[in-house]
Amino acid sequence: MKLKLTLLAAAISALAISGCDQKPTTEQADSTPTATTEAAPTTDQPSVTGSAGNPEVIAKTNALFEEQFQTHVNRSPEFKTFLGIKEDYGKWDDISPRFEKETHEINKRQLETLKKIDPDQLDDATRLSLELAIRNLEQDIESWKWRLHTYPVNQMYAAHTSVASLLINQHRVDDASDAEAYISRLNGLPAYFDQLIENLKERADKGVIVPKFVFPYIISDGKNLITGAPYDDGKDSTLYADFKGKVDKLEISEEEKSALIEQAKSAMLESVKPAYENLISYLGELEKKATTDDGVWKLPDGDAFYQHRLNVYTTTDMSAEEIHQKGLEEVERIHNEMREIMQKVKFDGNLQEFFEFMRTDEQFYYPETEEGKQRYLKEATALIDTMRGRLDELFITKPKADLVVKAVEPFREKSAGKAFYQRPAPDGSRPGIYYANLYKMSSMPVYQMEALAYHEGIPGHHMQLSIMQELENVPSFRKFGGYTAYTEGWGLYSELVPKEIGFYQDPYSDFGRLAMELWRACRLVVDTGLHSKKWTREETIKWLAENSPNPHGDVVKAIERYIVMPGQATAYKIGMMKIVELRENAKQSLGDAFDIREFHDVVLANGAVPLDVLEELVNNWVEEKKGN
Repeated sequence: MKLKLTLLAAAISALAISGCDQKPTTEQADSTPTATTEAAPTTDQPSVTGSAGNPEVIAKTNALFEEQFQTHVNRSPEFKTFLGIKEDYGKWDDISPRFEKETHEINKRQLETLKKIDPDQLDDATRLSLELAIRNLEQDIESWKWRLHTYPVNQMYAAHTSVASLLINQHRVDDASDAEAYISRLNGLPAYFDQLIENLKERADKGVIVPKFVFPYIISDGKNLITGAPYDDGKDSTLYADFKGKVDKLEISEEEKSALIEQAKSAMLESVKPAYENLISYLGELEKKATTDDGVWKLPDGDAFYQHRLNVYTTTDMSAEEIHQKGLEEVERIHNEMREIMQKVKFDGNLQEFFEFMRTDEQFYYPETEEGKQRYLKEATALIDTMRGRLDELFITKPKADLVVKAVEPFREKSAGKAFYQRPAPDGSRPGIYYANLYKMSSMPVYQMEALAYHEGIPGHHMQLSIMQELENVPSFRKFGGYTAYTEGWGLYSELVPKEIGFYQDPYSDFGRLAMELWRACRLVVDTGLHSKKWTREETIKWLAENSPNPHGDVVKAIERYIVMPGQATAYKIGMMKIVELRENAKQSLGDAFDIREFHDVVLANGAVPLDVLEELVNNWVEEKKGN
């Protein structure tokens, strides 16, 4: 399985885009504690327009964008499901090397076609779309040579858990035929996992095997999905409960429901169970070949691969050393701001002692009970609702889509990240979801609740991703694509903005905001330390534990994430710093004419873009304001 197609990665694999602490995957389930907040009030959604250009060429170019986008959509049953399209509804993606090669050749042909278009014949908006389409394809084509440098099965995202996520969260069952398509997908898992195993074998032959510490996680996740009825005498397994719950809501006879459930049961016993057992068996064999070398420097041409990943994720040409040094500078700055918080709360001790106090004092944690979890969900929702009431001070454009707050589902909460966001369905059939991982309440300090809610919900990912999907007059590939530095940079920037309008009144909550920014600054250091400076897993864990207030379990899980997703974690702070830099430059240039609402509209109204493109868009806005 190669590096996912850009649009699919952004929309499904990372896409349901990522959240704060997890790579975006096709996220999960219905039977979890849920708190709901009303959708934000809306204005008319922005229409990205330009000026001048040849209308006929503009129309043909935009039609070409849609045609090329649709070509890739038609090749991905899973992406169709994400888009709410019920074609190939009973199928999985083809992840064979042959299919990947076909996709690579299609990308090259599409790029050749786009490069024949004369940009001078286009308006501003279409010219930007052309630039982004070309860049995306060039990146996909360049990534082809690194297609075997990835880990298709790891503790953060994996085919054997994403299939369950898709069935639970994306596969709607509105009638009996949808249920039959669900069953077809269950029966299709043996062939799908056979392709997955072949992909893992191809990588293993090249010396690309996920590090040894990963195997207990991924084997456990696989076993969890074939535990419970109908596989044993326990309560209904995750997928069985999901299927039965969806079928039970159909307006069909009880006999038809029973027949469908019986078919699903047979598919689970005859297809799902052996598919997972076969994969788990192979993973057990592969584990014996795995090593404890964790950085990608160990892979063929590992340094070049890592620089490629940094370029992709940050949308800059910054070197690993530059990123590392910037991280050290930011860590020192934030430590000093934290010392100011210590003085405010009159803490007697040094910064390390304050970190220990924040890690261990009971006042900062809700109990490990159902009541504690429900309280967290309720208060996180209330924070989002309060912030929603202040949006007019900060934004002109607001999303139409609804937002819900959910706990991460039990079957994957042990390995999932701390918090993340899944974008809404384009047709409005599914809201945006802020997932909070409440597996261990001791890993979810109350003092970070405020910043997490702003990052994942409003004004963070829900604002940015929903508005992007709702844009008018932009090609589909821009609505469903993404750039991690932009998206996660916005999420981190969204933690800062509420402070500037009076939120974080509790100094401990403000410490939580700083702690989360510090976490992203530390990432610049440890990610490059792991993959460029050849730090060991243990050395990196020690450094992060000493420089952050996070619990030890958080630290271990984070380092393990950075190991299997090289470069990704650097995008957050790089993106945030660029947005803040552009805002401050605009303030200085415009003086009293600066309007924060207009600035945010410029940042959001074109959807996700690389950081250099964002800089150009903001600078153009500044010059236009000066000219008026």
